[in-house]
Amino acid sequence: MSDDQRPRARTAGRPRSQEADLAILSAALDLLIEQGAQQTSIEQVARRAGVTRATVYRRFADKTALLVRTLEWADHDHDPALTGWRDLEHLFADWGRYLAVPRNRRLLRRLYGSRDDHPELLETWRKVNGGRRAAAVRDVLVRARESGRLPAALDVDVVQEVLTAAVMLHVGTHPDDEEPKRIAAYFMAIIDQFGHRAH
Repeated sequence: MSDDQRPRARTAGRPRSQEADLAILSAALDLLIEQGAQQTSIEQVARRAGVTRATVYRRFADKTALLVRTLEWADHDHDPALTGWRDLEHLFADWGRYLAVPRNRRLLRRLYGSRDDHPELLETWRKVNGGRRAAAVRDVLVRARESGRLPAALDVDVVQEVLTAAVMLHVGTHPDDEEPKRIAAYFMAIIDQFGHRAH
């Protein structure tokens, strides 16, 4: 068999289909953040990803299906690195770092702004954030109550709802360039109103 007839070794790296998947999801996330669900189109996603519209449609039935999958991909709820938080200070410091990134804040605003036009997106975000992350937040609150840092009669589910609402209030009313420590202090001030006791 001549060299020309030998099967060529596959080059190292991701399979082409996986590369296309990642390019499509990344492009969709960027466009969702930049201009919102209503203004994002399959054509724009394909162009940004460097693929054809047919390539996108082979994977997703429509734009909503694409954006829903994009949110699931972006959330990383199954990330093994997510092991929870030591205490409330650790939790709020982490939230502060996340919310100090303007891109993250814009994504949250886009999601809540899509409630009327694409309610599936907000519902998906609630589901993916209602998984391990929500359970880890509740665990921190329960442990704080059990250790006496929060009142014994406190309903941690109500507190968790308040904290979730506070995230949306913050991204909607505070400047995007606020420092992580200041954001963490905002959440700590809220939890203090529930009778939180410092170490």
